[in-house]
Amino acid sequence: MKVIIIGTGKVGKAILEHMSKEGHDLCIIDSNPKIIDDLVNRYDISGVSGNGASYETQKRAGVNKADVVITCTSSDEVNILACMVAKKIGAKNTIARIRNKDYYEQINFMKKDLGLSMIINPEQEAANEIVRILDFPQALKIDTFAKGKIDLMEIYVNDDSPLVGLSLQMIRHHYQVQVLVCAIQRGNEVFIPSGDSVIFPKDKINITGNRNEIIKFLNKIGVINTRIDSVIIIGGGKIGHYLCQKLIKNHYSLKIIENEEKRCLELSELFPEATVICGDGTDQDVLTDEGIKLVGALVSLTGIDEENIITSMYANTIKVPKIISKINRDSFAKMFETAGIASIITPKNIAAIRVVSYVRALNNSRGSNVVTLYKLVNDEVEALEFTVNSRCEYLDVPLRDVKFKKGILFAAIIRNNETIIPGANDCLKTNDSVIVITTNKFLDDLNDLLL
Repeated sequence: MKVIIIGTGKVGKAILEHMSKEGHDLCIIDSNPKIIDDLVNRYDISGVSGNGASYETQKRAGVNKADVVITCTSSDEVNILACMVAKKIGAKNTIARIRNKDYYEQINFMKKDLGLSMIINPEQEAANEIVRILDFPQALKIDTFAKGKIDLMEIYVNDDSPLVGLSLQMIRHHYQVQVLVCAIQRGNEVFIPSGDSVIFPKDKINITGNRNEIIKFLNKIGVINTRIDSVIIIGGGKIGHYLCQKLIKNHYSLKIIENEEKRCLELSELFPEATVICGDGTDQDVLTDEGIKLVGALVSLTGIDEENIITSMYANTIKVPKIISKINRDSFAKMFETAGIASIITPKNIAAIRVVSYVRALNNSRGSNVVTLYKLVNDEVEALEFTVNSRCEYLDVPLRDVKFKKGILFAAIIRNNETIIPGANDCLKTNDSVIVITTNKFLDDLNDLLL
């Protein structure tokens, strides 16, 4: 597919990095020729320097032949205008990054009347992910499939966990729950396990199933999901704003620490239910005065990665039950995630993966579309949700009789609102939703799983 990305800030570069691995014909547009030169050389793509909303610039970039145009400049208005121009020129699909909450709330009108195929708001997406983690604090990360019917949860195996030393077959037999361990990270190694795989201390395991079965399983192994009722947010920017809306709606006791006085006044007016503190959220005295030693969760959302890391490390030393940290730099995120101190949120990557999922579904004209895509464990594993249709080559065939590529695991089948953890005798039927975990990259159809 011919894909054009307009704007190469944090989100634009993240989308470019992910899309460059998908095998598309990529072109970037940016007003800075030095950035264009650097990215063209790094990713072996084409680039055009100029105003991304300009007809002439888009014409030079070949927008008239584009399958997808993705606009992610720093201006929402430019992104909207660029999409309108692209659609008028002949682009088949347009995706706009929109951060302004007033625009975002008009999403349905904008998509219909302005011809936008998709709108992505990285800050809103990041806030949604934080809420999912706070709702289930024992998870390092939690993703959802099939409109919330299936959860994919990453948990850390402590040294004293009853899972240590058990094979996956033993776990399923002993605990009698409908969950599946579908990926294991052990140090720098990541693999899709078999029934004979054994759990080691300090493993990070990804388990999938419906929420009730996962809760039952975690309770049986002594992981109690204690609800968090109090949260301190450090940083009152856009993510903090969206997060406040959701947490107040869910009746959390909430404090926001923000160092800009003007922004504190705005937050106080917007969220009278929350306590807004004007101060330095990295100052230990401020945190102590505001009760960090008693809080259920700390969410660090400043614009400086180092501040978020330091604050999270301090919270870890005083045993704050749940710590969530926004980290933008990928190198920092990987190092910090390895330490297991906090759940890591990277808004640009959350947005990029949503765009990749959408484009991968567009790219598939053969059969089962990708409905949802998540990248797990430093992008080493993909979790995909497909909708099964009549073009699937192994409909009604027991999975044991189908030859699949290595590194493929069927994690769940959703049929008539019921969840099936598939075994060798199960088969796929038309209109099923199926969750696949794989170390193979860039799959966009169920038939791609075949050997």
